[in-house]
Amino acid sequence: MFKVTQLMTAGALALGTMIGSARAADTVKVGVLHSLSGTMAISETSLRDVLLFTFDEINAKGGVLGKKIEPVVVDGASNWPLFAEKAKQLLEEDKVAVTFGCWTSVSRKSVLPVYEKNNGLLFYPVQYEGQEESKNVFYTAEAVNQQATPAIDYLLEQGYTKFYLIGTDYVYPQTTNLVLLEYLLSKKVPIENIGGGFKKDESGKIISAGKYTPFGHTDYQQIVSEIKQFSAGGKTAVVSTLNGDTNVPFFKEYAAAGLTAEIAPVVSFSISEDEFRGLPAKQLVGQLGCWTYFQSIKSDANKEFVKNFQKWLKTTTVPGIVKEGRVTCSPMVLSYDGVYLWKAAVEKAGSFDVDAVRAALQSGLSFDGPGGKVTTQKNMHLTKNVFIGETTAKGQFKILKEFKDVYGEPWLLGKFKAE
Repeated sequence: MFKVTQLMTAGALALGTMIGSARAADTVKVGVLHSLSGTMAISETSLRDVLLFTFDEINAKGGVLGKKIEPVVVDGASNWPLFAEKAKQLLEEDKVAVTFGCWTSVSRKSVLPVYEKNNGLLFYPVQYEGQEESKNVFYTAEAVNQQATPAIDYLLEQGYTKFYLIGTDYVYPQTTNLVLLEYLLSKKVPIENIGGGFKKDESGKIISAGKYTPFGHTDYQQIVSEIKQFSAGGKTAVVSTLNGDTNVPFFKEYAAAGLTAEIAPVVSFSISEDEFRGLPAKQLVGQLGCWTYFQSIKSDANKEFVKNFQKWLKTTTVPGIVKEGRVTCSPMVLSYDGVYLWKAAVEKAGSFDVDAVRAALQSGLSFDGPGGKVTTQKNMHLTKNVFIGETTAKGQFKILKEFKDVYGEPWLLGKFKAE
C-alpha cells in the first residue's frame, strides 16, 4: 500500500521499469501529509488511518476514473519546516495528483508556498482561523463561524457572561481569539468580563487576547489557578484553542483543582472523541465541544461509516495502526468527505488536472457524509451542519444543539463591531 523504494539489480531494472509503467497507468498517486510523530501525533495519526480506509473503500468500488488510489504517506513529525520539505517531495518527486493533510495552521502556512509554486492541490481538514483563501487549498475545515462563534452563541443563550480565552501560541488560536474578542464585544460582553489578558501595540490597539502556552506545554497549575479566581463569581466559561497533547495536562490540572463543567465549562475546539482517548474522560463529563460532526449522530450514513471504519481496522495489515478503542471525530470525517469530494470533482472534470478539478469543486458539489450533506463553495470552503455537544463518561458527545447548513466564511477579522 505504501510507496516502497527498492534497490534493483541492473538485470531486474528493465523489468521493474516495465512493471512500474504498467502500474502507473492503473493508479493515481495521492499524498498523505500528517504528523505521525511528535506533539501532534495524538491527533493526526487518526487522520492518516481514516484516509487509508477511505482509499480502500473507493478502490474496492473501482477507484477514480478507473484508476486505483496509490497513497504516498509521509510524516511531517510536528516539524513545520519539515512539512514544507515533505510537500515538495510529494509534488516534485512523487507527482501526486492531490494531497490530504496538515492539522495546525502553522503546518499549512509552511506548505502553502510549495503548493502555490507547483500549482498543487491540498485538502485541509481541521478547524482554522480563516483570513486566507488560496486556489491551491480546499478547506473542508471548520471556519471560525462554523465552530467558535456558534459556541459563543450557545454559551450566551445559556446565560454565561464571562469568558476566559486560552490557546496554544500560534496563528490559529491567536487569530481566532481576536475574532472572538470582537464578537464578544459586539454581543455587549464588557471587556473586563473577558479573561486571559491582552497585549497592545504602541498605539493602544489590542493585538493579542487570551493566555497562550507553547506546543508541548505541561505545567498548567498557575493558569488553572488564575481561571479558578476569574470564575469565582460564576457564569464563566473557558474557551480553549489548546492543541495537541497539551490538552492532557491542562484537563488533568483543571480536574485536580476541583473545577468542573458545573462551575466553569470548557468549550474546546481541538478536543474531539479521538483526543478523549488520552484524557480522563470520566472527570470531564459535561465539558463542551463544537464541531461539524460527532460520532453520536444517529443517521444511517453515520452508522454505516462508523461500522465500516471499525470493520476496516480489524482487517487492515498496515503497520502501526492501533486497532483497539478507536472512535471517529470531526477532523476524520472532514478528511473522509474531502476524498469523496475530490473524487466527485475529478469525475465531473473527467481529469486529474488541478485546474479542471478546482473548477469542478467551485461549481458546487454535494456529498451526503456522516455529518450530513456538505456542499463545496466557490471560495474553496464547505457549507455544512454545526453541532454543540457535551462530553459523556464514555468519551463521546451528547448533542445539545444543531445549526443547519452554515456557510463557510473565512474573512471575519474586523467584521464584528461593538455597538
